[in-house]
Amino acid sequence: MVKLKIGIIGGTGLDNPEIFTNKNEVSVTTPYGAPSSSLITGQLHGVDVVLLARHGRQHETNPSSINYRANIHALKEIGCTHVLATNACGSLRDEYRVGDLIILDQFIDKTFKRECTFYSGYEGGPKGVMHIPMGHPFCEDTRKCMIEASKGFGFSFHEKGTIVIIEGPRFSTVAESKMFRLWGADLIGMTTVPEVCLAKEAGLCYSAVAMVTDYDSWKEDEPHVSVEIVGQRLRDNAEKATKVLLKAVELIAQRDWDDVIKRHKDVVDGSVM
Repeated sequence: MVKLKIGIIGGTGLDNPEIFTNKNEVSVTTPYGAPSSSLITGQLHGVDVVLLARHGRQHETNPSSINYRANIHALKEIGCTHVLATNACGSLRDEYRVGDLIILDQFIDKTFKRECTFYSGYEGGPKGVMHIPMGHPFCEDTRKCMIEASKGFGFSFHEKGTIVIIEGPRFSTVAESKMFRLWGADLIGMTTVPEVCLAKEAGLCYSAVAMVTDYDSWKEDEPHVSVEIVGQRLRDNAEKATKVLLKAVELIAQRDWDDVIKRHKDVVDGSVM
């Protein structure tokens, strides 16, 4: 049986030393440079976990400047089989309300400055060209654990949602926000891509929970998104995402992942030319 190790990307509310046992801080480097932060290793429910702060410990790195390849490579190299991610997001639909959690299932990529593959001829990186299938970008088995973990807490959550990822770091204009609604996006954020793409290339079981902090710029009876609004609503609601992640780790630990991990590896092996 494969030994599980779960990477957690995000970190809001998860840096409390009482959450982990056997806590340790590890500094690593990768062929792609340094990850966004040192890695905090420990255990939850008897499972090895690794915490990485996507924007750095002091939130000093903007979405376009995050070294996504180094982050995913570092988690893979330290032995992670799974990655659970947290994201703040804006809502593009009335039914996705501020404070709601969403277990993402689809994305629309509107980024344009980011390295989105490990297979780019980078010195020290893998050879060949990767054509990874992305029809279902998130690991469905891990998503099911995240969905199950979201039940029973009494707060509003959604089992699926399509998020459009913009380059940032600026927020959307009113015209852009309305356009994304017409495209069919439910949510808007800045960090899911290329993180989920790289995790799939690495053969990792990746799932993300997004938390609504605002209504972007489309909703006339709501203030347009700002740093002040996002920050305050994150502080008000971060405990929800933390509870889901902790419960998801417990649920993941209860099942055998050998077949799922092999299936992901087979997809990766069959996607290189």
